[in-house]
Formats: sequence, C-alpha cells, structure tokens
Amino acid sequence: MSTPTTARTKPSATGTPTVTTAYAADAPSPADAIREPLPLADVNLADLDNFTDGITPWRMFHTLRHEDPVHWQPEEAPNSGFWAVTRHADIARVDRDAETFTSTKFVNLEEVDDDQIKKRASILELDGVRHRALRSLIQRQFGAGVINSYADFLRGLTATTLDKALAKGTFDFVKEVSADFPINVLARLLDVPPDDNQQLIDWGNRIIGNTDPDYADVLLHSEESEKYRDLPFRSPASLEVFAYGRELARQRRGGEGTDLVSRLVNGSPRDGVPLSAQDFDNYFLLLVVAGNETTRHTITHSMLALLQHPEQLARLQEDPSLVPAAVEEFLRWASPVYHFRRTATRDVELGGKRVKEGDKVVMWFASGNRDEEVFGNPYDFDVTRQNNDHVTFGKGSPHLCLGNLLARTEIRIMFEELIPRLAGIRLAGDVPRVRSNFVNGIKRLPVEVTLA
Repeated sequence: MSTPTTARTKPSATGTPTVTTAYAADAPSPADAIREPLPLADVNLADLDNFTDGITPWRMFHTLRHEDPVHWQPEEAPNSGFWAVTRHADIARVDRDAETFTSTKFVNLEEVDDDQIKKRASILELDGVRHRALRSLIQRQFGAGVINSYADFLRGLTATTLDKALAKGTFDFVKEVSADFPINVLARLLDVPPDDNQQLIDWGNRIIGNTDPDYADVLLHSEESEKYRDLPFRSPASLEVFAYGRELARQRRGGEGTDLVSRLVNGSPRDGVPLSAQDFDNYFLLLVVAGNETTRHTITHSMLALLQHPEQLARLQEDPSLVPAAVEEFLRWASPVYHFRRTATRDVELGGKRVKEGDKVVMWFASGNRDEEVFGNPYDFDVTRQNNDHVTFGKGSPHLCLGNLLARTEIRIMFEELIPRLAGIRLAGDVPRVRSNFVNGIKRLPVEVTLA
C-alpha cells in the first residue's frame, strides 16, 4: 500500500490557486472495476462481503450488464432468489410499471408474509391511490417554493458545519460534515432540537446498517432477529424511533405547526382514509432514515471522488459555476442506494427472460448509473458531464424520491461552500464501507486539510 503524500496548493495555468490532493491506495476508484474481468460464475449479489471493498460491486455489475442483464441470483434460505436487473432501460421499465412490478410485497430483499406486510408497510410499500394520498401529506414541503426558502438557512448551516470541521485540520469527514449537515436539516424539518441529532444519526445507522456488525443491534436473518420480525428492518432501534415519534405526535396534534410531524398528524389524506397510529410510526421512521442516509453518503462519495480525481476538483475551484451540474455527476457516481426491489404481479418477459408471477425483481440503480449505453465513459468521474440521465432517485416512477430537490440543494450548497475554503486535502487513513448490498455507504473518511 502506498502512503498518502502531503497536499499543497499550486498555481493553475491562469495563475489561480488550485487544490491539490493526495489519496491512499486503500481508497480505490470504481474505474478499477473493469480492469480485470469477473467471470459470471463468480457474481454473487447476495453475498454482503462482496460489497465492502469499493471494487467488487462494480465488477459484478459490469459483468451482468454485458453477459446477463436480467440475471437470476440464488439466495440462501429463508430467501428464495431474485432477478437482478442491471441495465438502465430495463430498470426504467420496471420502475415505471407499478401494475406489473409492485412495491406492495416489500422493496428490500427480505421476504415477508402478509401479516408482516400489514405491520411494517410504509409509503414505500404502497402503490396506487393510497400511495399518492400518503405522499401528498408532505409533498408540498419538498417542493421548489419551500426548498428555495430554506436557501439562507442551508447556507448558514453549511458554513457553521464547515467552520467547526475545518478548524480541526484532521478529522473524519463523515462524522463532522457528511452526517452532521443533513441531520441538522432533518432536525429543522421535524422541528426537533439539534441536541437530538446524534441520536437520529445513531438510529439511522442501526436500522439501515442491519447487516453490518459495526452498526446492527441484531443482524438481519440471525436467529435473534426473529424476535423483531414485525419491526422495520427487523431492528429493535425501530421501537426507539417509534417512541420518539409518538411523543412528537402527541405534542403537535391539533396544533398549527408546518413541520413534517404536524403535517402528518393533522393532515387529511386525499383518499379519505385517516392516517393510523401504525401508518404514522412507519412514515416517521422512514423520514428519520431517508432524511439522512442518502444525502450523507452522496456527500461522502463525492468528496472521495474529488480526492481521487484532483483535476476535477481543480475545475470546480477554477469555475464554481460548474457545481450545480456537477451535483448530477455526484449523484450518479455515488449511487447511495444500490437497489430497490419489486415483485412481479404476473408472468412477464423482461430482458429476454421469463419472469414468473411472485418473483422478486431487483433494480440495481448503481449498475444503471454505469450503463455504457447511456453514459459515455461511465467509469470517468466528470463534473462537466452533460445530459446526465442517472437513476439515483428512480426513473419515471410513482416512487420517485420525495426529497430529491432537497438532496440536490443540500449537496450543491455544501460543495459551493466547501471548495473555495480548501487549499489542500488528503486522506489520512482507511475508508471502510458499510457491509450492505442495499446502502452504498462509507463509514469513515479521515482527511487532513489546509485552508485557502
């Protein structure tokens, strides 16, 4: 392994100081994914250990797109296997067709029975009228008018986050920046005190990281997890989130607040069916998890990519007007959620394969974001990339990520504020990944910076 070298400032051709970076050999770029072909027989998307090195997932996706783009992936019991959909066009087809590929049988790989579905279903596991009705309760809060009104708050929060982190010189970028910033935004949306931020982060780690021993209270599919089979992600942390949300609901019910909790407890779904206590529990938990994890990991992956591609960081520093478009490349490159699952409601042909009613059909968004048919030189990280038709938030789906505009705005403001402050940045240690084939997460990103 090579050791990181000291980063320093050097002049550009125009005389403008640009950031130079150095990075460790143990933080590989996904471009390494295609240097050595991976035999199809060695592909196993169900083996979580294949998702911890930052390289193997991209090699598997590359092989599947070229050799078997709709691939039957066996799984160990209690699961029964799934169709892995890895090309952009097929992913879009599945995502758009909720009648043929339903979310109501759950959107992760765990196979659940009807009783579990009744107890655990969130807005993610609904289709049609009910999905639209529950989505509409808070949809306006994520619209352009509201999000744009947060701009000053977000910029001020970003400056505070960066002032605190950068003053340390050497720090964990995940802890001090990537996790801290979006959780403060979530606290604002929920109208909860910033003192609760670390608890919200901890809950998200424990719930989404239910397959990683560093995070999980109880590992998914372990014998102990059977005790929690009726809880989201089989995580006992869900009970803590429920209790926290219920107390907020008690305080806000009947009030005139505009925060997300108030909107849920005092709103009226368009289908006329009131939000049940169980509906609220699962909706609130989804907000706690989704409101932090994806933005956090996108910011982290983007910073790592800029470390690995210093010429791209220099371009952004020399021309800050590139940042808004670069955000789309950040989202494509990061692919913070590897996959979402659907279930076939009828026998159907997909990518030349016969999918049977009841089969799990898994859209590998991360693979779609490297599809050579859509992206020229997909393994190049290019902050000037045009027509960036990534599928990070979904593709033409009724389940298109509700918070996509907020996420884009957070990421844009973060890098607009961060890049001008940097004279030098280097990795200061290893970059461990979350052991998961669901969330494409980085646990720690130790960096050392010098300020402009």
